[in-house]
Amino acid sequence: MGLGRYGPAVSGTILGIDPGTTNSAVAAMEGGEPTIVTNAEGQRTTPSVVAYTTNGDRLVGQIAERQALLNPENTFFSVKRFTGRKMSEVDEESKQVSHKVVRDENGNAKLECPATGKQFPAEEISAQVY
Repeated sequence: MGLGRYGPAVSGTILGIDPGTTNSAVAAMEGGEPTIVTNAEGQRTTPSVVAYTTNGDRLVGQIAERQALLNPENTFFSVKRFTGRKMSEVDEESKQVSHKVVRDENGNAKLECPATGKQFPAEEISAQVY
């Protein structure tokens, strides 16, 4: 049994994940009814925000959101808008975020993180919320 952001992963449990642009949520089936699983902060939703500190530590959710003003270029939000898209398709969206959106060798939009020296696909940043 693993331990994730939303607590213990139980074998055989049916989970539903809502990867929202602004907030994300996870639900589990309990007694035939879906029940929202609270996150580590006790909230039913988690801000869809991932950040890296200057020493490379990864922050997720509320703590990432709180440090956004001090570390905007390493704070990723609204990344769902870049998922599976070419750089030529995201001109307007890239102007609305504080992090740098760059084109990879195949023309795909990637999210640049100065703290890690890496370029991430939006899907990878989104997956880190869970």
